[in-house]
Amino acid sequence: MHEPYRPRQSAASSAVEPSAQAAPGALLRTVAGELSPALVDGPVLAHEHLALDLSRETDTAAVLGPDHRGPVAVELAELRDTYGLSLVVELTCRGMGRDVKTLAEISQRSGVDVIAATGWYYERFHPRDVASLSETELADLLVRDVREGIGSTGVRPGVIGEVGSHGDEPSSAETRTLSAAACAAVATGLSVATHAQLGRGGLAQLDLLTKAGVPPHRISIGHQDLLDDPAVHRELAAAGAYVALDTIGKESYQSDRTRLRLLLALLEAGHADRVLLSCDVSRFGYLRSEGGAGYGHLFRSFLPQVRAAGADEAVIDLLTRRNPLRFLAGGDSRTDQPDSEEL
Repeated sequence: MHEPYRPRQSAASSAVEPSAQAAPGALLRTVAGELSPALVDGPVLAHEHLALDLSRETDTAAVLGPDHRGPVAVELAELRDTYGLSLVVELTCRGMGRDVKTLAEISQRSGVDVIAATGWYYERFHPRDVASLSETELADLLVRDVREGIGSTGVRPGVIGEVGSHGDEPSSAETRTLSAAACAAVATGLSVATHAQLGRGGLAQLDLLTKAGVPPHRISIGHQDLLDDPAVHRELAAAGAYVALDTIGKESYQSDRTRLRLLLALLEAGHADRVLLSCDVSRFGYLRSEGGAGYGHLFRSFLPQVRAAGADEAVIDLLTRRNPLRFLAGGDSRTDQPDSEEL
């Protein structure tokens, strides 16, 4: 039994007020073009995959391929109609089977806006060319994606991610790709979303990225719901980074009961403005059409538990809409002036 969540009146708890800020004039880059954050009036899934291929000889199910476009689009459309889903941040990047044409098709068919990404996942999934390129050359590839579009598609990514590492410290190769991501973020003004394998290594990622010049409020540290360490989460949030509890529903990795406890600990510590939520659908077996929990598990199962623990609708809107929009648009709820553009 959880005690009801009561927001603390602290510098961070200003986030439970009815508005949050984006960088003035900031626009989101979706697969269909630019979008004002002010037009996103429903929830955002902050870390998802709609098309990817992480299959290996030992795991052929880590795929969302051409046969799954229809079911994915149907599922998103149903979430739009039932819960108002407005935006999906799709973090499939280089080496993960990125397919932005499919993302555009799914967005058009579902009526849900989609943001594409660029970057490199953790070392096991690095394409072969990564080892032969300098950090500067790697950064140039990402900047080219952002400024000119991905390949010949004309689709420009709206976030750098999910840039990854495996373990408490990035490997040498992962240090190079994370550093390249940081350089590209500084050059383009995009935010950075990370993959911290099983939640580990987030503090090292934050240290590397901030030392390279990325402001902490433009960094989301991924998969923190897989790390049962509230002290680490508080340290990340206190530094200004976003704590992504983004594998909700993956009970084989972590129970949602534990995820709820970790979320409530962050809220009670005054860090409601630094939490992102999502389900990280990363294989076809997670789709509703395949008997899985799907992209909507957050809305159908987890958020009702958050409400039952005492969170009101302003907090739910903060967690599912205003926080991800602020992260993407580059606003900082802790430093922005009152005349900044409101979300």
